[in-house]
Amino acid sequence: MAIQRMDNVLIVVDDLDAVVSFFVDLGMELLGKGPIEGRWAERVIGLDDVRQDVAMLRTPDGHGRIELAKFHTPTAIAPEPRVAPTNTLGIRRVMFAVDDVEDTVARLRAHGAELVGELVRFEDSFLLCYVRGPEGIVVGLAEELG
Repeated sequence: MAIQRMDNVLIVVDDLDAVVSFFVDLGMELLGKGPIEGRWAERVIGLDDVRQDVAMLRTPDGHGRIELAKFHTPTAIAPEPRVAPTNTLGIRRVMFAVDDVEDTVARLRAHGAELVGELVRFEDSFLLCYVRGPEGIVVGLAEELG
């Protein structure tokens, strides 16, 4: 049996509205937002007394999705350090193909986003950068050249 597709990536956040706004301004479409609770959710994620709000966003091509979750109970646990460097174990970033990296970075700065390093050119193929957005979420941006 083979994987059919990657359905979504979950990001646990504290300020759901701010992070939704960041990803919508990046170009994602908000599919829906609402509460999740009950025994079925607790059984799936292995936690008791789960009460959360979730938002599902989709990339413009309809294939990629990000699920955002704000836990009310149990309280989310913050990693240490809060703003982890790129070589920290675990998932470090989500990468998006964009049509204009510089314009995208300018729009995301309105949400407090900052470059992690620099905007760089990889040969004649891509302009690339990492941006740290709300709550320390790192987003990679890649503009394909020519």
